[in-house]
Amino acid sequence: MTLINPTGNPARDPIDALLSSGRDAVLAVIAGVDGPSYRPVGAMMTIFSETERAGTLSSGCVEADIALHAMRARDGGRPVSLRYGRGSPFADIELPCGGGLDILLLPAPDREVLQGLADDLAARRPRMLEIDVATGAMRLSGDAPWTGQDGRTLRIGFLPDIRFLVFGKGPEAATFAALVQSAGYPNLLLSPDAETLAEAAAAGGATRHLVTQAFPGDLAVDDRTAIVLFFHDHDWEPPILQGALDTPAFYVGAQGSRRAAEARLLSLEAMGVPATARARLRGPVGLIPSARDAGTLAVSVLAEVLATALAPASS
Repeated sequence: MTLINPTGNPARDPIDALLSSGRDAVLAVIAGVDGPSYRPVGAMMTIFSETERAGTLSSGCVEADIALHAMRARDGGRPVSLRYGRGSPFADIELPCGGGLDILLLPAPDREVLQGLADDLAARRPRMLEIDVATGAMRLSGDAPWTGQDGRTLRIGFLPDIRFLVFGKGPEAATFAALVQSAGYPNLLLSPDAETLAEAAAAGGATRHLVTQAFPGDLAVDDRTAIVLFFHDHDWEPPILQGALDTPAFYVGAQGSRRAAEARLLSLEAMGVPATARARLRGPVGLIPSARDAGTLAVSVLAEVLATALAPASS
């Protein structure tokens, strides 16, 4: 699930916050958007009290008022629908974006269904959460995820987080692994170098000692996985890339100059990697040409990966 920043606290996921607490809570969901909006339909916020919440539904302009209504909904025990911005009865509350926002408040949301959703996403299974806006009843569906309202049913599609498999040695690999870790993405750094592994572990990321020049056969890779290589010793790359390009990973890329990228492709061709697979390989990686320090390269590559992940939804 996407990490959402609550007011004044470190990043917490609203559903995770709800499930990890035994306290009564109200789940607030964006059920409709009219015009521009800071957050999309399906975005959530968990409200425990007028001052305690996880997540955000706007740039901060309506959260306090939503919390007040949420406490009343909790006491009433029935879903409540609110409208902010364009067409709202709350004339004193303005949305800076100028649009309209429909919020659904769900008192006592079904923790069993939400736990099932969390478990499915942890197992990297896409799911659809269906909510009856009149009763608040919830169910999970295995249909292809999409988000929108159909009559009295609000459907919210959930995809597993983007996962990063980072191969490499040196500051570029360690810095990139630390960046995606700090951004909250699942990740694993695989390296033959003890110092690189130690730096990534110090940043809180998962690590694995890479002992052979090969793509480990036990790595679980799906179409929400990005594989990035950061090697100065390019001899490590071809056998790892051969395995990586045989997976459904949506992004496979390797650090290096254009000359290194051309040599890499020739090596893969000599190894019998099909042209269609070689065409998937990105390199030089990153949106910033010729980034020459580890920090800039890390941000550049992460931006490229995220742009690639979002491209189908925006096309």
